[in-house]
Amino acid sequence: MSDHIYKVVTVVGSSTKSVEDAIHGAVAKANESIRNMNWFKVVETRGHIEDGSVAHFQVTLDIGFTLD
Repeated sequence: MSDHIYKVVTVVGSSTKSVEDAIHGAVAKANESIRNMNWFKVVETRGHIEDGSVAHFQVTLDIGFTLD
């Protein structure tokens, strides 16, 4: 079968270092329990501010994976 059917889950990654680190952390954690991940889409980027400085980068991702 050449067609793919995907399920999509939404996860939020957080990092004190960067948006990219938040993405990598979210994908790595999702990989612990989700098989057949194929793609991700950044849905939202936001952050947490403490004392006038960026404390955390927060990235919402949709992760697509194929069903067995």
